[in-house]
Amino acid sequence: MNRLLRTLTILTGLFITVPAQAKPLSPTDSLVIRFANRTRLVIYAPDKAGIQALSNYDLNKIVREMGMKLDSVPGGKTAISQDGGRFLKDTVLVVTKQKDGVTIVVHGDEDTTRIGSQRKDNTDRDYDRSRRRKKGSGSNFDYTISIGLNTLIQQSANPNYPEDNYALRPIGSRYFALSAGAMPTLIRGKHASLKLYYGVEVAWNNFMFEGNKIAQKDPTGVAFVDAGRDLQKSKLTVCTLGIPVVPRVTFYDSDGRKICHIGFGGYINYRLDSYRKIKEADGSKDRRHSDFYLNSARYGLVAHLGIRSFDFFAKYDLNPLFETGKGPDVRTLTFGIGF
Repeated sequence: MNRLLRTLTILTGLFITVPAQAKPLSPTDSLVIRFANRTRLVIYAPDKAGIQALSNYDLNKIVREMGMKLDSVPGGKTAISQDGGRFLKDTVLVVTKQKDGVTIVVHGDEDTTRIGSQRKDNTDRDYDRSRRRKKGSGSNFDYTISIGLNTLIQQSANPNYPEDNYALRPIGSRYFALSAGAMPTLIRGKHASLKLYYGVEVAWNNFMFEGNKIAQKDPTGVAFVDAGRDLQKSKLTVCTLGIPVVPRVTFYDSDGRKICHIGFGGYINYRLDSYRKIKEADGSKDRRHSDFYLNSARYGLVAHLGIRSFDFFAKYDLNPLFETGKGPDVRTLTFGIGF
């Protein structure tokens, strides 16, 4: 970046002090300054007066601010992506003088980033999320927070476990997850690209029961019994560590801006902890940890639908939540949004 700033400062100084090297593209509306290293400084104006109006601008200050803006552009300190195709290749810097100062807008081949109070409109979720990446680490991983709801889908009826015994509160049965993942591009076309998302995820599935039901572990299996008193809430929480792998197709419009993305893949989770939590009518709480005959490993399918920086998801377990014969034959369905 220091090299870039030095180059731009030299360009500005030459433009101001060495007009003899300037070559007009047309008689009155544009000016080009060429240098030995193939660098060009191009000045466009609607007429001669527009070029003369440049004296109203502090070009040295603009160069300094431009360097800082480029440093803040997602993708690295020099704002060059791995394929070299963003920001500093065919880049246009638009400088606008306003009442509150000078605004610099960076236009790239496929992305537009408006700095300061301006709107940010990046074509790809990767670049939206790059602001949350650890600075200076060089890591390709980004971080996602997911929130949603859980429900249980019965696969086969069991007279020992009628559905009313473990009915869930829809809003209370919440899902929360923290994930870190990478998404390299496998194939890139003009209007679509194929990517592969993979990472690690720590998730909490909360199953909040209707009424005053309590989950407890008996010698023969998990039981859902009535507490015999009024409870504010009663839930079973399962904490898992998972690995999702999701191929994803991203679509772009004719200008190269992202329209949406869709993905379909799978995951495998391992149970780290599980507990039941009861909140009494008087506000006191009781938490008891147990495996509750839950399957330690869970695996299933996941679908993604993305619009801009939001990622809607749905997950469905292919194996039962409880061990066979130790609880109801149910699968977990989870859906929500990640950001």
